[in-house]
Amino acid sequence: MTIFPCLPETTLAAMNTVGEWLAQDDYQPAEPVDAVVLAGNAVIPSIDAACRVASEEGVPLLISGGIGHSTTFLYAAIARHPRYNTVPTTGRAEATILAAIARQFWNIPEERLLIEDQSTHCGANARFSWEILRQHQPIPERVLVVQDPTMQRRTMATFARVTRDEVSAPRWISHPGLLARLQNSEDGLVFSGSSEGLWPVERYLSLVLGELPRLRDDIEGYGPMGRDFIAHVDIPADVEAAWQILYHDAILTDALVSRSLL
Repeated sequence: MTIFPCLPETTLAAMNTVGEWLAQDDYQPAEPVDAVVLAGNAVIPSIDAACRVASEEGVPLLISGGIGHSTTFLYAAIARHPRYNTVPTTGRAEATILAAIARQFWNIPEERLLIEDQSTHCGANARFSWEILRQHQPIPERVLVVQDPTMQRRTMATFARVTRDEVSAPRWISHPGLLARLQNSEDGLVFSGSSEGLWPVERYLSLVLGELPRLRDDIEGYGPMGRDFIAHVDIPADVEAAWQILYHDAILTDALVSRSLL
């Protein structure tokens, strides 16, 4: 990929505001969980976070993900990783790949691994994961949910929607595993700190920019007043204002359009 151009400071601050809000993190390490759900994604630090919590707390790890439109990004991320690149990927479901990582590199025993390898989108991740958890008695009371940070808030709203009428539903606890921030540099727009295992900058930007329209509870959004895929999400005024800055910034949108990402 070519260098992504630096952004005006106002736009950069707006991007970090929206990105931080999307990466909903409610996890308190001092409060134990009964299970971890890892929704298939290609962000290695998020994958590592789910495996780490499941390993340290000795709880089941449910990995959800079949083969969908974003699976090739996971293949590429595994191929680039200095340790995980030995795991076979081509033609395999996301859950199968991530389960191999959990076994081989995080020493999570087979009896604590639950694999859901049929879902191809966020809604199915939630629905199929809940079906598996419901079959295991007792049903866990506190479940950590880990996803790509750009999709974390939508994923939580999806789990809330799927279990809205379930009296035995767990308390779903959101944890993206990392908080990504961007900064301007001599090499254009880059992530602050290590970028190992993260998205290409342009993909991260396109994901963040495309997420708020999905979260809106209007006729075109995913909320109850629209497609009814997710529970209602309140979008704070400062986040909406930040997204409007992004949407109307010509440098950002032109750069994404030129890369066929918008």
